[in-house]
Amino acid sequence: MDTTQPFMRDDVRAFLAMVAGMNRPDIASVPIEQTRMMMAAMQEFIQLPGPDLAVVKDLAAPGPAGPVPLRLYDPRAERGPSPLLVFIHGGGFVAGDIASYDATCRTIAAELDLPLVSVEYRLAPEHPFPAAPEDCEAAARWLASSPAELGRQVTGLIPLGDSAGGNLAIVVTQSLMLEPPAVPVLMQAPIYPVTDPLDPHPSYAQFAEGHLLTRSTMDYFNLCYALDPEDRRAYPVLGPIAGTPPTVLATAALDPLRDSGRAYASALVQAGSDVTYLELAGNIHGFIQIRKAIPSAHADLLAILGAMKATLERIA
Repeated sequence: MDTTQPFMRDDVRAFLAMVAGMNRPDIASVPIEQTRMMMAAMQEFIQLPGPDLAVVKDLAAPGPAGPVPLRLYDPRAERGPSPLLVFIHGGGFVAGDIASYDATCRTIAAELDLPLVSVEYRLAPEHPFPAAPEDCEAAARWLASSPAELGRQVTGLIPLGDSAGGNLAIVVTQSLMLEPPAVPVLMQAPIYPVTDPLDPHPSYAQFAEGHLLTRSTMDYFNLCYALDPEDRRAYPVLGPIAGTPPTVLATAALDPLRDSGRAYASALVQAGSDVTYLELAGNIHGFIQIRKAIPSAHADLLAILGAMKATLERIA
């Protein structure tokens, strides 16, 4: 065993070898629509199917530039007042949608036995920053009001999401901290999020190549998203930290974004927030969407959801 290299699981190594052999074009060299189609087409081969649920219903929230598409998932046909999971998908702010995260959202709703609404926000480069956080905040505020279309009485919100969606989940939480909605944010659960500028972090160089998400891909995403580094909605480190609701934060140990998640978790701890931090050893960025190709990643998702259950029980 090479002890100079960080631990990598066998199924992760096999998946990365398969990806390396695919000879995929550089993401920045093809039209954005082709990138989206390639990412969507991969889901069948890398993602576990989700369970059947009692309720799967498409909705739309009023947004700043028109309706924001939503999808409600609930393992129960009827339920009393309860928290609502607000799921925000990843994809580098340029790809991803409700359909590509359908299986994952079904699994999360079923495991937590809570209603979940998946948010489909406007994507860059057609709609650069701050279109995504504006759509997500508008959707969250609408859902907090228990609109009749939802058919559920909401007692509190739980923003969660992965990668770009993890960033947006935190940004939504911070926006709702500054201007509280009809019900409080009970907890947030960002998964391998971007939370601050990446260049200074060792992980951004250490895992720049060969671990699925590459530095060049992140540079392309950042170019498309065109964020304003002075706007608190760009990086959660710029937003309010003190008073952040209980947080479950997960990172992957072999992820160029790993240290960004660590930095945000550290800031929360130093501010005295309730934090559960999980760093999944031997795994890579994107693992909640690759649970068919990386079987061990399913246990990682269940560990995150278990931490969320424990947090909800503690704060109830």
